[in-house]
Amino acid sequence: MSMKLGYDLTIEQQQKLVMTPELIQAIQILQFNTQELDSYVEEQLLVNPVLEQIQPEHNDGDKEDGQNEASEYTAKEHEERADRLERQESPKPKDEDFDWKEYVKDRQYDDVSYGQWNDKSGEDKENNYEQYVSSSDVTLPEHLMFQLQFAAPKKDCRKIGKYIIESLDENGYMTATTEEIAAAIGSDEEKVSKVLRLIQTFDPMGVGARDLAECLIIQLRQQKQLTEVFEKVISEHLEDLANNRLSVIAKDMGISVKEVQGMCDIIRTLEPKPGRGFASQIDNRYIIPDVLVERVDDEYVVTINESSSPKLMVSSYYRDLLKEAGKDEGLNKYLSERVNSALWLIKSIEQRKQTIYNVVTAVIKHQKDFLDKGSKFMKTLTLKEIAEEVGIHESTVSRSINGKYLQCPRGVFEIKYFFSAGVSSGDGEGISSNSIKEFIKEIVETEDPKSPCSDQAMVEILGEKGINISRRTVAKYRDEMNIASSSKRRRY
Repeated sequence: MSMKLGYDLTIEQQQKLVMTPELIQAIQILQFNTQELDSYVEEQLLVNPVLEQIQPEHNDGDKEDGQNEASEYTAKEHEERADRLERQESPKPKDEDFDWKEYVKDRQYDDVSYGQWNDKSGEDKENNYEQYVSSSDVTLPEHLMFQLQFAAPKKDCRKIGKYIIESLDENGYMTATTEEIAAAIGSDEEKVSKVLRLIQTFDPMGVGARDLAECLIIQLRQQKQLTEVFEKVISEHLEDLANNRLSVIAKDMGISVKEVQGMCDIIRTLEPKPGRGFASQIDNRYIIPDVLVERVDDEYVVTINESSSPKLMVSSYYRDLLKEAGKDEGLNKYLSERVNSALWLIKSIEQRKQTIYNVVTAVIKHQKDFLDKGSKFMKTLTLKEIAEEVGIHESTVSRSINGKYLQCPRGVFEIKYFFSAGVSSGDGEGISSNSIKEFIKEIVETEDPKSPCSDQAMVEILGEKGINISRRTVAKYRDEMNIASSSKRRRY
């Protein structure tokens, strides 16, 4: 059998999906959260000279003549087109001036998004972080250094104290040993220990401790509640306290369970992380809600937070330049590409806002009981349900809620919070896992502390409410809410 090797020219027909750069950009923009979108727009403003960002300060009553002319021209052109359609006439030839509006309309772009706005000195300004963030927040090191300068008059003590303070973590705990500090600054270890004991008397109580047990002991000492028995309980039975094994402690210490319970109650009033009440040295991150939901009469109105979306327009300078670039083929091509890119970006941002609006409107329709009555009335909701209702793909719904936040009368929530699985209730409607967690939390808050409800008892209580779930599921939800087991919740 012989094989024929050679080249052939054949024609075949294929179907495949090709992602254009514009489509990829639109998908990326939909997926971006507010901060990512701002960064992306800043980058585009640098690489595309045709793009300009609309300044937030403007007055609707004070507009440039050019903008008014553009608006009048748009209305006039719409009338002309309507007349031509009625009379079935062909359009009259234009003059030699470049028709910008026609250029935009031929490419099916909305002329609202890139309208020209002016910088005005009106009082209507957007909010910024500086209005809400205080510049006088004190960090833990600053607070301790202020106390050190009065408590340690000697220069060498202040040097040691400064090094110790800088060695504390954000919770106020020591991250280095006295031996390491003494070696680092060339001092005596005993002197370092002396300065450390001084810092441990500073505010907040418990600062400078090397572990949790020492932190609790320091606080009890400053409150004058520390006894020999108390110190031994904390030093030797801290894990038993955490696991509520009070009878074990009572037997070992030779005291009653009731006395141990009293000690446990006092310990729970102490601060395990003394430094967390001070300003963080890490930059704060703020949430800007993408969508606002307000109650008007008996309905909920969804609006897009315009301050979270960058407002862009096509530069009037390059718009005029494009009119005069007819004879220069290279310039005409470059400007056309830049203008198309700018208009597509503007359209993509507008489409992003519309998609988010449609998705959130559908979500609010499903979760109206949650907004009216609270978390216990959250219903099950899937991406597929919203996708079918809005008429888009599930992946589009997923991208539109990724990293986006919603502000409603009940607070600020990530939009994906409203999507959760659950179980069917007695009346056939789905109950969200978040709702079940609220019921479990309510059971724990109202239970008898001397005889707390077990997971099986919670299953039976939920069953009476028409919620049928297994004991394992109850344990899972309880762990997710950091609620201890019944044995650890029991009081004596």
